Amino acid sequence: MVDLKGQYEHIKEKVNSSVLEVIESTAFINGPKVHEFQKNLENYLGVKHVIPCANGTDALQIAMMGLGLKPGDEVITADFTFAATVEVIALLGLTPVLVDVEPDTFNIDIKAVERAITTRTKAVVPVHLFGQCANMDALMKLAEAHDLYVIEDNAQAIGASYVSENGSKLKAGTIGHVASTSFFPSKNLGCYGDGGAIFTNDDKLAHIIRGVVNHGMYERYHHDVVGVNSRLDSIQAVILNEKLTHLDNYNKARQAAARKYDEAFRNEPHIITPVTVKNCAEICEHCDCHVFHQYTLKVKNTDRDALVKHLNENGIPCGVYYPIPLHNQKAYQDSRYNEADFPVTNQLVKEVISLPMHTELDNEQIEFITSKVKAFVNG
Repeated sequence: MVDLKGQYEHIKEKVNSSVLEVIESTAFINGPKVHEFQKNLENYLGVKHVIPCANGTDALQIAMMGLGLKPGDEVITADFTFAATVEVIALLGLTPVLVDVEPDTFNIDIKAVERAITTRTKAVVPVHLFGQCANMDALMKLAEAHDLYVIEDNAQAIGASYVSENGSKLKAGTIGHVASTSFFPSKNLGCYGDGGAIFTNDDKLAHIIRGVVNHGMYERYHHDVVGVNSRLDSIQAVILNEKLTHLDNYNKARQAAARKYDEAFRNEPHIITPVTVKNCAEICEHCDCHVFHQYTLKVKNTDRDALVKHLNENGIPCGVYYPIPLHNQKAYQDSRYNEADFPVTNQLVKEVISLPMHTELDNEQIEFITSKVKAFVNG
């Protein structure tokens, strides 16, 4: 699914020397290289504050802790996503409220969010799924009207842009009140272990979060807030610093691969290719609204699970993201949920399949993958 070895070969010399430099310096935790990466990512995103941490799940939890959400507060998020999003809500004693998603973009359905708002609702977590932003214009308006926090889960869309209704263009993760991201190795910007970060333009919130990530300390042995131990180490920081310089090219390579997939499947009635919000290519001179963390198809009138088996038998890795809705997961089942409220998610889990997507895909690989997919759905 991801060719990390091939990607590494292109940056091997720089990465190896940078890692060795950290080892020789012995500045492993909160060293100067972490602060250097933080500043570089702030400049890239155009955001005031980046606070690195140990992983993307911690980032989301810490964002909620920084906002001061209390047990019993309701937090709305998408039913069709990875469990980490709802996991941290439950861990903090908050009340998760799952809603359906859009059938074309797979992102959170704004109308479903609006229906789910109660007097106990305090925040909404849009997940920028598979590499593009949710409808942030509509969501921010809704949040303002109901005095809600918007916490962007940007684990899958680092480097993507969002074009607002007024024509302004902002990076994913810089639009809401706070955002989290993951640097898991398979992400568009991934390290060689675990890593994450929180983004915000709010000075006060950034100050709180900087304490939370470091045991609640601003001064050694002075614990001013309840915190956690969640820090990005310097070795991961230098790897990310190098890869950040290549991120736009990495995303362009993914977009180029996606266009080749799109062309190969163009006349296939059983295959629905990914949709880019607002037909972004028509309004962006250099379209970067979808950075294709995953290339996810919907297959119609086809046995999706049999297709997975067929591809695996032909040596083609693929993934089903996600096979079970969160509202049906044992850990998160709740009598509040009605199956009739999740028609899109319940259909998507039967139809979606993600094909290999990474920076090293070449024409021969894409031709082989698409030919095997087409042979099956037309068989």
